[in-house]
Amino acid sequence: MEGAAWQTLLEEAAVCVAEKKYFDGVQKINPCMEQFEKSVSESPDGLILKDPQAFSKSMSSKLSDAQKAALARMHEVRGDLLLGLSANKRALLEFTCAEDIISSPSLLEKKRKVEESFKKASGKVSCSILTGFLGAGKTTLLNHILRANHGKRIAVIENEFGEVGIDDELVSRSVETEENIVEMSNGCICCTVRGDLITGIKKLVKKSISENKPLDGIMIETTGLADPAPVAQTFFADDYVRQKCQLDGILTLVDAKHIIQHLDEEKPEGVENEAVEQLAFADRILLNKTDLVDEATLEEVERRIRALNSSVPIRRCQQSQVDMDYILGINAFSLDKVLEQESGFLDNDAEHQHDESVSSVGIDTPGEVDKAKLDAWIGYMMQEKGTDLFRYKGVLSVKGDNRPFVFQGIHMLFSGQPHSERVWEADDERRCKFVFIGKNLNRKELVDGFMKCMIS
Repeated sequence: MEGAAWQTLLEEAAVCVAEKKYFDGVQKINPCMEQFEKSVSESPDGLILKDPQAFSKSMSSKLSDAQKAALARMHEVRGDLLLGLSANKRALLEFTCAEDIISSPSLLEKKRKVEESFKKASGKVSCSILTGFLGAGKTTLLNHILRANHGKRIAVIENEFGEVGIDDELVSRSVETEENIVEMSNGCICCTVRGDLITGIKKLVKKSISENKPLDGIMIETTGLADPAPVAQTFFADDYVRQKCQLDGILTLVDAKHIIQHLDEEKPEGVENEAVEQLAFADRILLNKTDLVDEATLEEVERRIRALNSSVPIRRCQQSQVDMDYILGINAFSLDKVLEQESGFLDNDAEHQHDESVSSVGIDTPGEVDKAKLDAWIGYMMQEKGTDLFRYKGVLSVKGDNRPFVFQGIHMLFSGQPHSERVWEADDERRCKFVFIGKNLNRKELVDGFMKCMIS
């Protein structure tokens, strides 16, 4: 029988089962089955992975006994791998397909065991991915979670897309939370700093074990430009993370006023629309800033969300205020469900490509700013560049005020006020930090414009 390539992949996948390298094994068994389909089908279309029962039904009369035996073994190995990743429902389907082709006591026993295993994982740290496009309200929600009286010990991993970190100044910190915050800057968690995410999770979990201070959860705040799928894949790609953590759910914040324009934005070929991906993969949606639009707009936004994710629960809110039981301990993420919708979710060769026209410009400089000049400059930028300014934020030292001035903006919306929890101490070096994120940004224009607001 021809097919040395897929035969080699099948044996390598079986070795991965024996070594409990389940994610690595999926990278072997998926192309193995695709190559097998190409070798036996006149018009291969990926049905062997998308709908294996339909594939077997259409091909049963065309396969030799040797090919049937090989196909049954592929389904069994894939079932073992998916079971190891806790995709129990899909594993049961694979075992059923194998048993339909060649019945055996061992396959029947595997089916029986997996049918008994549909239980929530225990003893693992519950992790949530907090996503949403730039300016949707993620940091505000994070502060709400850290301040809420829920009695849970929550650790935080925060990621910024920008040259200058601002969010570390905006997240509420106490002695209790300070030691459980991991920061990752100047890169996107779904691609360039994904390895740092794994390191951060391990650091938090090992620290909690060594100090005998169990974590009730880890909240991972992504950048506004992150595709949540590769972030979620992390919980299955790394053995330690998979053994110690479980993905509780993907929480997506939605800016009711600006989301539609981002959903409709035309992207270059090969570049995904992050706003679309964030909605499609959501397990819970918080439709935020509902006070900024009318009821007709809210209904249209909800209609657009439903077109991408028909069954996701949606909760309207303002200032990211929501009950904790809607977002913590929800046990909402299902690998089985994701695999039904996206059969290539576990493929390791999937790359997220950002829109190269979107960039960040940041400044971190000592000194004080003239508030009147700053207001005038921000007003000019909103008027002239507002459409392209996805997000801008800063923490500034203002002449004549002993509190850091925090400003945030999204397109044509801007707000600023003194920091509610901090003051400049006598020995502090007064500094001004800001970052702009948007399309087609002119670095020189932004830097020069801001520097003209500084006290000379």
